[in-house]
Amino acid sequence: LPVMVQAFLPAVTAGDKRILLVNGEPLGAVNRKPAPGEFRSNLAVGGEPEACELSDQERRICAELAPALQAEGLFFVGIDVIDGRLSEINVTSPTGVREVERLGGIPLADQTMERLLADA
Repeated sequence: LPVMVQAFLPAVTAGDKRILLVNGEPLGAVNRKPAPGEFRSNLAVGGEPEACELSDQERRICAELAPALQAEGLFFVGIDVIDGRLSEINVTSPTGVREVERLGGIPLADQTMERLLADA
């Protein structure tokens, strides 16, 4: 029986930042705050999205991951960062595009398609 274990990071109460990367470059992010009394920040379980900026540490994480993501052919990826620590790399279903577009005013879907076509 396969089992996956993830360390609990108490700082998740301040939020779990979803950063969307296109071809290794961060194009947008949203901070997902858990609902009161909850530690999970997923929007599907009541997490609230907030506009946010990337910290220097988060930009370093993105820069360090970029070569590996590109080498694997992973063009559109969502990473989760809690308190400056990488907690997840989501390559199958990176959500948050609508929230980044709505809260940050970033046309992320358009920019993603433009970069995909430019790199084709």
